[in-house]
Amino acid sequence: MSIPVSQVKIPASRNEREKWGTQRSEDTQLNQIPFDSEFTPGARNAVNVCLRVQPAEKVCVITDEATIEIAAALVQEIQKVGAPYRAWVLEDLVPRPLTDMPAEILEDLESSQVSIFAVQVQTNELRSRIQMTNVVNRKKIRHAHMVNINRQIMLQGMRADFLKVDRLSQKVVEMVRKAHKVRAKTAAGTDLTADLNPNYKWLKTSGIITPEKWGNLPGGEIFTTPGEVNGTFVIDGVVGDYLCAKFGNLQSHPLTVRVEKNRLTEAHSENRELESDFWKYTHTDENSDRVGEFAIGTNIDLKEVIGEILQDEKYPGVHIAFGNPYGAHTGAEWDSSTHIDVVGRKFNIWVDEQQIMADGKFLVEA
Repeated sequence: MSIPVSQVKIPASRNEREKWGTQRSEDTQLNQIPFDSEFTPGARNAVNVCLRVQPAEKVCVITDEATIEIAAALVQEIQKVGAPYRAWVLEDLVPRPLTDMPAEILEDLESSQVSIFAVQVQTNELRSRIQMTNVVNRKKIRHAHMVNINRQIMLQGMRADFLKVDRLSQKVVEMVRKAHKVRAKTAAGTDLTADLNPNYKWLKTSGIITPEKWGNLPGGEIFTTPGEVNGTFVIDGVVGDYLCAKFGNLQSHPLTVRVEKNRLTEAHSENRELESDFWKYTHTDENSDRVGEFAIGTNIDLKEVIGEILQDEKYPGVHIAFGNPYGAHTGAEWDSSTHIDVVGRKFNIWVDEQQIMADGKFLVEA
């Protein structure tokens, strides 16, 4: 569905579309859009704090039928700012799962200064998201990536004090940018060392989104492409992409992986289906089993892993990802068609010889 700038119809479903009414930014009183009022604080945080949308900026909002209520809350906050926007509902343009991002959306992004992608991920849609972020990177759009955003995340992670998270993130990123290695251990059995490549950049995605790097919301992490990772990672949090929705919280049945010279060599779990699906995913192409991301979660307002990768990768601790290294930002020269994050719990972290986290708590003041 393509809707003209500043004229957006937010449908609850295709059959109820006409019940929602048309919203125009020039109206003095907007028609009421039905959504859970509990979404408003998180939506306001996204639009005003994280994206800092200005009245003269055009916003591209991309959503799907499953996430339409959250999109409505975001649109209302954009309207309060007075910014022109277009809203797109994926199912009205192409069948899901997406093989490619619709051309209409890519064209709209070309003329946007801000964008929001609030959808529920489906199997094998990473290619379409990469097509979208390629435009975002090239045009330096302030882009909020809200994949698998849901009510729980809107009421938790999206209500974080992102200015505080940003202060902590800045302190930690300044430390790791000078370091040669980072070591991570947990009581569950993780013992992982990342030797850092000085030619690869560390990025800060704290929730305060800039033109230099789009960010996931809720935000709260720093990351790089590591030089080389070795060791064991006990994934007692979550795994990413579409496997997250399938397997959820892994605390009771963790997945243990072994990494040697940056490559996945072993993966074991009592949940054999998880083990099999993860192994297949990480062997999609020649670099799907390669550690493309080494990250430290910095959202100190998150108190527990909830089984949702969008939020859980910001949980204080270490997470890594196999596959795509986001080379356009980190400087990594290689690529992959896949990217899957893995998250653990309650880390002890050392930057070179300095301990910065003990049992999941930062020793660095925000």
